[in-house]
Amino acid sequence: MDKLEKKPELLIPAGSPEVLKVALDYGADAVYLAAKEFGLRAGARNFSWEELSEGVRLAHSLGKKIYITANILAHNEDLEEAEAYFLRIRELGPDALILSDPALFVMAKELCPAVDLHISTQANNTNYGTFRFWHSLGAKRVVTARELSLAEIAEIRRRIPEDMEIETFVHGAMCISYSGRCLLSSYLAGRDANRGACTHPCRWKYALEEEKRPGEYLPVEEDARGTYIFNSRDLCMVGHIPELVDAGIDSFKVEGRMKTALYAAVTARAYRAAIDDYFEDPEKYRRRIPEYVRELKKSTYREFTTAFFFGKPGPDAQIYDSNTYQKGSVYLGTVERTDEAGYACFIQKNKFCVGDRVEILKRSGETVVSEVREILGEDGTSRPDAPHPQEPLRVMLVPAASAGELLRSCEADAVNPVDDAGLAAGSCADDAGLAAGGCAESEVRP
Repeated sequence: MDKLEKKPELLIPAGSPEVLKVALDYGADAVYLAAKEFGLRAGARNFSWEELSEGVRLAHSLGKKIYITANILAHNEDLEEAEAYFLRIRELGPDALILSDPALFVMAKELCPAVDLHISTQANNTNYGTFRFWHSLGAKRVVTARELSLAEIAEIRRRIPEDMEIETFVHGAMCISYSGRCLLSSYLAGRDANRGACTHPCRWKYALEEEKRPGEYLPVEEDARGTYIFNSRDLCMVGHIPELVDAGIDSFKVEGRMKTALYAAVTARAYRAAIDDYFEDPEKYRRRIPEYVRELKKSTYREFTTAFFFGKPGPDAQIYDSNTYQKGSVYLGTVERTDEAGYACFIQKNKFCVGDRVEILKRSGETVVSEVREILGEDGTSRPDAPHPQEPLRVMLVPAASAGELLRSCEADAVNPVDDAGLAAGSCADDAGLAAGGCAESEVRP
């Protein structure tokens, strides 16, 4: 590896202020997010103007960047609101706007001259001529179409101006439609994916209807549960950092503005470690690839694929028997503070019990296994478990957690790196046990 190579930016999604802070704390160089309007994830909590202002301030205080998405494909009525929207964006001072619609691009360029303009993958950026076109109009960066191979991206890098940046998705859910420009949702459910309201019809189970037998539905079956013919595996390129760097990609982008704080922390930590390890010592990076993958599987995922990077994906890139996520662990909460008695104070997200072992995600990259010694409810009463999500709790953990650290359920084979002779052999919460009162992590829970 050429030591003069520039480290790529690690760009993490945030659907809420909580996730934004977590992404910044756990290794993101930049975060992309949206206001309540003009983003393509209307189902995410998204940000009020006050929250956006605070998010920009926080990121800049840490020397990091904020990119705001305004990447819908606009209709006539959207343009009436856009001018006021971009004037407010200008006051916030984000580092970039992510756009796909030419009309919104022209408006943003005029009204936000100090803000960099990035072109979304929704614009179907598949060749170096398109990159040159957007550069000539003033774009700083273009996000590659997800259908490109590494060889194609490398050729784009060779044929575009040196000061133009390339951003590429390296991890997360894959849309079945071309660069995410889906018509299925609008046609089947009346909700336009290109305006932020996708119902994810690519995850549905389908049947066939034969022309001369109306009303008789013929199941498309892989097995007794059916088949999900559009259901892609998730992208994961953590084992291919050298190839991504060699292709000349400037920003490694993670998908997931609908995902939880745990997802943001896990993906940011894993890719941060992988990038830093590779630039420190390529051999160290190669040895640790299995560790990065194991860590990524401790959040929600749909198995992994390298998608189009090494050629067109085959049938093994699809999941035919289920549309559900796998969960290696469950998000329990983020510690807001520790009180004078040493209890961790946080809003509980999923069920756990006294005696359970939980994992504390350190921002240094270390994972510490801790035992739940006591749980106190909002009224100060001690209890054996915490079955109700969104309840404020005070929890005695040994070893203790610090403010800002995430807690998740542990695996049965987790090893505690901290020597603590008093740590009891408590039970380890599992997904099956969470059904009785707990809420497993999902795409939409903030």
